[in-house]
Amino acid sequence: MESFGRICSVIGSDRPGRKVGGLLRPECIGRALELLKNAPSAAIVTGFFVPACGVPETDGPGGAVMLGRALERCGRSATLYTDSRCFSVLDACSRAVDGPVVRSVETGEEILESSPSLVVFLERLGRASDGRYYNMRAEDISTVTAPLDDAAAPALAAGIPVLAVGDGGNEAGMGAFRSELSSILPGYAHCLSVTQASLTLPVDVSDWGGYALAAMLSLVAGEWVGPDEEEIDRMLGALVGAGAVDGVTRRSEPTVDGFDAFVHRTVVRSLHEIMSSVIPKKKRAPF
Repeated sequence: MESFGRICSVIGSDRPGRKVGGLLRPECIGRALELLKNAPSAAIVTGFFVPACGVPETDGPGGAVMLGRALERCGRSATLYTDSRCFSVLDACSRAVDGPVVRSVETGEEILESSPSLVVFLERLGRASDGRYYNMRAEDISTVTAPLDDAAAPALAAGIPVLAVGDGGNEAGMGAFRSELSSILPGYAHCLSVTQASLTLPVDVSDWGGYALAAMLSLVAGEWVGPDEEEIDRMLGALVGAGAVDGVTRRSEPTVDGFDAFVHRTVVRSLHEIMSSVIPKKKRAPF
Protein backbone atom coordinates (compact mmCIF):
# COMPACT_ATOMS: atom_id res chain seq x y z
CA MET A 1 0.00 0.00 0.00
CA GLU A 2 1.33 3.42 -0.98
CA SER A 3 0.39 4.85 2.42
CA PHE A 4 2.89 2.55 4.14
CA GLY A 5 5.70 4.10 2.14
CA ARG A 6 4.47 7.57 3.05
CA ILE A 7 4.41 6.59 6.72
CA CYS A 8 8.02 5.41 6.43
CA SER A 9 9.00 8.82 5.08
CA VAL A 10 7.45 10.47 8.15
CA ILE A 11 8.86 8.26 10.91
CA GLY A 12 11.99 6.84 9.25
CA SER A 13 13.73 9.68 7.42
CA ASP A 14 16.73 9.82 9.79
CA ARG A 15 15.95 13.23 11.23
CA PRO A 16 18.02 12.52 14.38
CA GLY A 17 21.00 11.52 12.24
CA ARG A 18 21.46 8.14 13.95
CA LYS A 19 20.87 6.20 10.70
CA VAL A 20 18.53 3.77 12.46
CA GLY A 21 15.26 4.98 10.93
CA GLY A 22 16.67 4.47 7.45
CA LEU A 23 16.35 0.71 7.99
CA LEU A 24 12.55 0.89 8.10
CA ARG A 25 10.74 -0.65 5.12
CA PRO A 26 7.09 -0.23 4.02
CA GLU A 27 6.42 -3.96 4.12
CA CYS A 28 7.26 -3.95 7.84
CA ILE A 29 4.53 -1.35 8.38
CA GLY A 30 2.03 -3.67 6.75
CA ARG A 31 3.15 -6.68 8.76
CA ALA A 32 2.90 -4.69 11.98
CA LEU A 33 -0.70 -3.79 11.19
CA GLU A 34 -1.54 -7.46 10.66
CA LEU A 35 -0.06 -8.37 14.06
CA LEU A 36 -2.16 -5.68 15.72
CA LYS A 37 -5.33 -6.65 13.84
CA ASN A 38 -4.98 -10.29 14.90
CA ALA A 39 -4.33 -9.58 18.60
CA PRO A 40 -7.33 -9.65 20.97
CA SER A 41 -5.08 -8.51 23.82
CA ALA A 42 -1.72 -6.75 23.97
CA ALA A 43 0.91 -6.18 26.64
CA ILE A 44 2.81 -2.98 25.79
CA VAL A 45 6.15 -2.54 27.55
CA THR A 46 8.00 0.77 27.80
CA GLY A 47 10.00 2.96 30.19
CA PHE A 48 13.65 4.05 29.99
CA PHE A 49 15.35 5.26 33.18
CA VAL A 50 18.06 7.94 33.08
CA PRO A 51 20.30 7.29 36.12
CA ALA A 52 22.24 10.54 35.71
CA CYS A 53 18.98 12.41 36.43
CA GLY A 54 17.30 9.84 38.65
CA VAL A 55 14.13 9.85 36.53
CA PRO A 56 12.78 8.27 33.29
CA GLU A 57 13.05 9.86 29.85
CA THR A 58 10.17 11.37 27.87
CA ASP A 59 10.44 9.00 24.88
CA GLY A 60 8.33 5.85 25.00
CA PRO A 61 5.31 6.64 27.19
CA GLY A 62 3.49 8.77 24.62
CA GLY A 63 3.82 6.24 21.83
CA ALA A 64 2.88 3.34 24.10
CA VAL A 65 -0.16 5.14 25.49
CA MET A 66 -1.46 6.10 22.07
CA LEU A 67 -0.96 2.61 20.68
CA GLY A 68 -2.72 1.04 23.66
CA ARG A 69 -5.61 3.49 23.47
CA ALA A 70 -6.03 2.90 19.73
CA LEU A 71 -6.19 -0.85 20.34
CA GLU A 72 -8.88 -0.32 22.97
CA ARG A 73 -10.84 1.86 20.56
CA CYS A 74 -10.71 -1.05 18.11
CA GLY A 75 -12.24 -3.39 20.68
CA ARG A 76 -8.98 -4.95 21.83
CA SER A 77 -7.59 -5.20 25.34
CA ALA A 78 -4.36 -3.33 26.11
CA THR A 79 -2.27 -3.04 29.25
CA LEU A 80 0.84 -0.92 29.68
CA TYR A 81 3.78 -2.38 31.61
CA THR A 82 6.85 -0.74 33.06
CA ASP A 83 9.05 -1.04 36.16
CA SER A 84 8.68 0.78 39.48
CA ARG A 85 11.21 3.48 38.55
CA CYS A 86 9.20 4.48 35.47
CA PHE A 87 5.67 3.80 36.74
CA SER A 88 4.63 7.27 37.94
CA VAL A 89 5.71 8.94 34.70
CA LEU A 90 3.95 6.43 32.44
CA ASP A 91 0.84 6.49 34.61
CA ALA A 92 0.69 10.31 34.49
CA CYS A 93 1.04 10.25 30.71
CA SER A 94 -1.75 7.69 30.29
CA ARG A 95 -4.11 9.45 32.67
CA ALA A 96 -3.62 12.73 30.79
CA VAL A 97 -5.34 11.32 27.69
CA ASP A 98 -7.58 8.60 29.15
CA GLY A 99 -5.16 5.88 28.10
CA PRO A 100 -4.89 2.24 29.20
CA VAL A 101 -4.21 1.00 32.70
CA VAL A 102 -0.55 0.89 33.72
CA ARG A 103 1.02 -2.00 35.67
CA SER A 104 4.34 -2.01 37.52
CA VAL A 105 6.37 -5.21 37.19
CA GLU A 106 9.99 -6.19 37.69
CA THR A 107 10.30 -9.31 35.53
CA GLY A 108 9.29 -10.47 32.09
CA GLU A 109 7.49 -13.41 33.64
CA GLU A 110 5.02 -11.06 35.31
CA ILE A 111 4.12 -9.55 31.95
CA LEU A 112 3.21 -12.94 30.52
CA GLU A 113 1.05 -13.90 33.51
CA SER A 114 -1.87 -12.09 31.86
CA SER A 115 -1.57 -14.37 28.78
CA PRO A 116 -1.47 -11.59 26.16
CA SER A 117 -1.92 -12.54 22.51
CA LEU A 118 0.72 -9.95 21.52
CA VAL A 119 3.70 -8.43 23.34
CA VAL A 120 4.90 -4.99 22.22
CA PHE A 121 8.19 -3.41 23.28
CA LEU A 122 8.40 0.32 22.59
CA GLU A 123 11.56 2.13 23.70
CA ARG A 124 12.42 -0.52 26.27
CA LEU A 125 16.02 -1.62 26.75
CA GLY A 126 17.17 -5.03 25.53
CA ARG A 127 20.22 -6.95 26.71
CA ALA A 128 23.50 -6.66 24.86
CA SER A 129 25.59 -9.72 24.01
CA ASP A 130 27.31 -9.50 27.41
CA GLY A 131 23.97 -9.59 29.21
CA ARG A 132 24.19 -5.94 30.27
CA TYR A 133 22.01 -2.92 29.42
CA TYR A 134 23.46 0.23 27.85
CA ASN A 135 22.16 3.69 27.07
CA MET A 136 23.06 5.67 23.93
CA ARG A 137 26.11 7.10 25.70
CA ALA A 138 27.42 3.52 26.01
CA GLU A 139 27.00 3.70 29.78
CA ASP A 140 26.16 0.47 31.59
CA ILE A 141 22.84 1.11 33.34
CA SER A 142 22.05 -2.49 34.25
CA THR A 143 21.65 -1.70 37.96
CA VAL A 144 18.64 0.51 37.27
CA THR A 145 17.07 -1.52 34.45
CA ALA A 146 14.54 -4.22 35.29
CA PRO A 147 14.90 -7.14 32.84
CA LEU A 148 11.47 -6.78 31.25
CA ASP A 149 12.84 -7.79 27.86
CA ASP A 150 13.07 -11.29 29.34
CA ALA A 151 9.42 -11.64 28.29
CA ALA A 152 10.45 -11.82 24.63
CA ALA A 153 12.06 -15.27 24.42
CA PRO A 154 9.36 -17.22 26.32
CA ALA A 155 6.64 -15.37 24.42
CA LEU A 156 8.18 -16.37 21.09
CA ALA A 157 8.66 -19.94 22.31
CA ALA A 158 4.98 -20.07 23.25
CA GLY A 159 3.91 -18.79 19.84
CA ILE A 160 3.01 -15.31 21.08
CA PRO A 161 4.10 -12.68 18.51
CA VAL A 162 6.46 -9.95 19.71
CA LEU A 163 6.37 -6.54 18.02
CA ALA A 164 9.12 -4.05 18.83
CA VAL A 165 9.87 -0.38 18.16
CA GLY A 166 13.27 1.21 18.70
CA ASP A 167 15.37 4.14 17.56
CA GLY A 168 18.88 3.47 18.82
CA GLY A 169 19.72 -0.20 18.52
CA ASN A 170 19.88 -0.88 22.25
CA GLU A 171 16.18 -1.57 22.63
CA ALA A 172 14.34 -4.89 22.99
CA GLY A 173 13.67 -6.37 19.56
CA MET A 174 16.53 -4.58 17.81
CA GLY A 175 18.52 -7.80 17.80
CA ALA A 176 16.94 -8.34 14.38
CA PHE A 177 19.08 -5.48 13.03
CA ARG A 178 22.24 -6.12 15.02
CA SER A 179 24.32 -7.04 11.96
CA GLU A 180 23.31 -3.92 10.00
CA LEU A 181 23.64 -1.66 13.02
CA SER A 182 27.07 -3.05 13.88
CA SER A 183 28.24 -1.82 10.48
CA ILE A 184 26.45 1.51 10.79
CA LEU A 185 27.54 2.10 14.40
CA PRO A 186 30.81 0.14 14.79
CA GLY A 187 31.86 1.99 17.94
CA TYR A 188 28.57 1.12 19.59
CA ALA A 189 28.34 -2.50 18.45
CA HIS A 190 29.03 -3.98 21.89
CA CYS A 191 26.03 -2.08 23.31
CA LEU A 192 23.50 -3.22 20.72
CA SER A 193 20.59 -5.34 21.87
CA VAL A 194 20.46 -9.03 21.04
CA THR A 195 16.83 -9.40 22.16
CA GLN A 196 14.73 -10.74 19.30
CA ALA A 197 11.17 -10.07 18.15
CA SER A 198 8.80 -11.39 15.52
CA LEU A 199 8.91 -7.98 13.87
CA THR A 200 10.86 -4.82 14.69
CA LEU A 201 10.30 -1.28 13.44
CA PRO A 202 13.49 0.84 13.48
CA VAL A 203 12.36 4.47 13.53
CA ASP A 204 13.66 7.99 14.06
CA VAL A 205 11.98 8.46 17.45
CA SER A 206 10.27 5.57 19.22
CA ASP A 207 7.21 7.65 20.10
CA TRP A 208 6.68 8.26 16.40
CA GLY A 209 6.56 4.52 15.83
CA GLY A 210 3.82 4.26 18.43
CA TYR A 211 1.92 7.14 16.87
CA ALA A 212 2.18 5.50 13.45
CA LEU A 213 0.90 2.15 14.73
CA ALA A 214 -2.02 3.91 16.41
CA ALA A 215 -2.72 5.82 13.20
CA MET A 216 -2.77 2.63 11.12
CA LEU A 217 -5.33 1.09 13.43
CA SER A 218 -7.71 3.70 12.01
CA LEU A 219 -8.02 1.29 9.06
CA VAL A 220 -9.47 -1.24 11.49
CA ALA A 221 -11.72 1.22 13.31
CA GLY A 222 -12.94 2.97 10.16
CA GLU A 223 -12.19 6.33 11.77
CA TRP A 224 -9.21 8.17 13.20
CA VAL A 225 -8.05 6.57 16.46
CA GLY A 226 -4.55 8.02 16.56
CA PRO A 227 -3.41 10.96 18.68
CA ASP A 228 -4.78 14.45 18.28
CA GLU A 229 -2.25 17.25 18.04
CA GLU A 230 -3.28 18.90 21.30
CA GLU A 231 -2.81 15.59 23.10
CA ILE A 232 0.89 15.78 22.36
CA ASP A 233 1.12 18.87 24.58
CA ARG A 234 -1.00 17.24 27.28
CA MET A 235 1.19 14.16 27.39
CA LEU A 236 4.43 16.13 27.37
CA GLY A 237 3.10 18.36 30.14
CA ALA A 238 2.14 15.33 32.21
CA LEU A 239 5.51 13.67 31.63
CA VAL A 240 7.52 16.70 32.67
CA GLY A 241 5.15 17.33 35.57
CA ALA A 242 5.84 13.79 36.80
CA GLY A 243 9.59 14.40 36.60
CA ALA A 244 10.62 12.99 33.21
CA VAL A 245 13.57 14.43 31.27
CA ASP A 246 14.51 14.46 27.61
CA GLY A 247 16.86 11.50 27.17
CA VAL A 248 19.08 13.43 24.74
CA THR A 249 19.32 16.81 26.46
CA ARG A 250 18.78 15.44 29.99
CA ARG A 251 16.72 18.52 30.73
CA SER A 252 13.28 18.65 32.30
CA GLU A 253 11.46 20.16 29.34
CA PRO A 254 8.54 19.21 27.05
CA THR A 255 10.73 17.68 24.35
CA VAL A 256 11.49 14.14 23.18
CA ASP A 257 14.93 13.22 21.87
CA GLY A 258 15.69 16.90 21.38
CA PHE A 259 12.57 17.57 19.29
CA ASP A 260 10.04 20.06 20.65
CA ALA A 261 6.27 19.70 20.68
CA PHE A 262 5.90 21.45 17.32
CA VAL A 263 7.86 18.68 15.58
CA HIS A 264 5.83 15.94 17.25
CA ARG A 265 2.56 17.68 16.36
CA THR A 266 3.77 17.91 12.77
CA VAL A 267 4.43 14.15 12.73
CA VAL A 268 0.92 13.49 14.05
CA ARG A 269 -0.59 15.88 11.50
CA SER A 270 1.25 14.12 8.67
CA LEU A 271 0.08 10.70 9.84
CA HIS A 272 -3.50 11.99 10.08
CA GLU A 273 -3.35 13.33 6.54
CA ILE A 274 -1.99 10.03 5.21
CA MET A 275 -4.64 7.94 6.92
CA SER A 276 -7.47 10.31 6.05
CA SER A 277 -6.85 9.54 2.39
CA VAL A 278 -7.28 5.78 2.87
CA ILE A 279 -9.76 5.34 5.74
CA PRO A 280 -13.03 4.08 4.20
CA LYS A 281 -15.69 6.77 4.41
CA LYS A 282 -18.64 5.76 6.54
CA LYS A 283 -21.97 5.91 4.74
CA ARG A 284 -24.44 8.47 5.96
CA ALA A 285 -27.70 7.11 7.33
CA PRO A 286 -30.64 7.97 5.03
CA PHE A 287 -33.04 10.66 6.22
